[in-house]
Amino acid sequence: MSSAVDHPPPVSRAPLHAGLAAELAERHRRRALYDLGDHPLLERQRQHESSARTYPRRLPLALSRAQGVYVEDVEGRVFIDCLAGAGTLALGHNHPAVLDVLERTLRSGLPLHALDFTTPVKDRFMQDVLAALPSAFARHARIQFCGPTGADAVEAALKLVKTATGRGTVIAFQGAYHGMTQGALTLMGNLGPKVALGSSLHGVQFAPYPYAYRCPFGLGGDAGVAASLAYLENLLSDPEGGVPKPAAIILEAVQGEGGVIPAPAAWLKGLRALATRHDIPLILDEVQTGFGRTGRMFAFEHAGIEPDVVVLSKALGGGLPLSVVVYHERLDAWRPGAHAGTFRGNQLAMAAGSATLAVLREARLDAAAAELGARLQQQLAALGGAFACVGEVRGRGLMIGVELVDAAAAPDARGARPAHPELAARVQRECLRRGLIVELGGRHGSVVRFLPPLIITAAQIDEVAKIFGQALAAARV
Repeated sequence: MSSAVDHPPPVSRAPLHAGLAAELAERHRRRALYDLGDHPLLERQRQHESSARTYPRRLPLALSRAQGVYVEDVEGRVFIDCLAGAGTLALGHNHPAVLDVLERTLRSGLPLHALDFTTPVKDRFMQDVLAALPSAFARHARIQFCGPTGADAVEAALKLVKTATGRGTVIAFQGAYHGMTQGALTLMGNLGPKVALGSSLHGVQFAPYPYAYRCPFGLGGDAGVAASLAYLENLLSDPEGGVPKPAAIILEAVQGEGGVIPAPAAWLKGLRALATRHDIPLILDEVQTGFGRTGRMFAFEHAGIEPDVVVLSKALGGGLPLSVVVYHERLDAWRPGAHAGTFRGNQLAMAAGSATLAVLREARLDAAAAELGARLQQQLAALGGAFACVGEVRGRGLMIGVELVDAAAAPDARGARPAHPELAARVQRECLRRGLIVELGGRHGSVVRFLPPLIITAAQIDEVAKIFGQALAAARV
């Protein structure tokens, strides 16, 4: 007999809190230029919260309510949220399908803390995750439930491949971001968080990522892709190259924190072939790119490749903490208890995750992300024609970056000008003053990043581009 939360009802299209959504949209439309002054909540946060806090330093907001793509702060200011929990909130804030399943789960008597015992909710969730993955991969897949964060899943993936292969090193890529725990941190391209530890973190060999605008080989295009693959082939086959055969190659098909850099399909195909040829498991970190964000359910699908291991989190739990590693059964060499985590049985997150996947499928939000992402990229590229400080607009789906450069500086041999992080910070602040939340990333923090909820509308996309254009104009002064 199935439980009340085993099989969720069809997704309701009647928006819960429709009144709040309409209110926030109207107030955002009528907004004036915001004064970003201080507030007692922010002051107390500064006094008592760790210095490691990040977002409030650049986005000084104390949030009170949210619905869809809009958030409101305690001073009554309304913003379009193009950060969305760093891509976690695929369905935006307080989506009715998620709230409904959470309420029903809480009333069902289900144990909320279940370790790795199975439940009807967990069984449904596993089926939904496997159904979302390409069938050829899912057919031979196993799921490892991890701690609540993407970094926890990366740690598990590293342990998995090292256990299965008996090897100890990993190849990662310049510009990579895979989390902030010790093991995940070894894979990070950004030196800032690593050098502060006072000791080197071993076991990772970094290789150049195909970053066309600032090609590490000075080539770009097809030549840059070919050079990168030739470099990797030599790295792995040279008996005197100094690099042991690794336990895995790990990468993001679109680097997020590294500056929203999509890997060319030809490079991903070549990397897959290279990994197969050398018998090296290929790990795809889809923590931020997964579940429709890039215009396909998973970013690796753009290249038509099949990974050996996929790391999932963020949107996976419908906005609640959850992470998993999905991998080919041949790698399933764990001994019982070899990897665990107290909160790997988060039943509310699994219920919310199933509800989110149902909406993604029914509303075809991956296709919507492709269409609306192209719409936003087109408008941002048009701004590039008007503002010489726009070096490049790039991305996939609703994962878009605008690299800002010093227009007065001399370009390099391939036409790229130096990064301009100070301008990017001013643009971010001017966006905030106009009711738009965006994040920065990339080399030197000079890339403005757009990660709106996948339920954003065409009209809201147009408003985002309009505000960004106004912010560019204001920040140049």
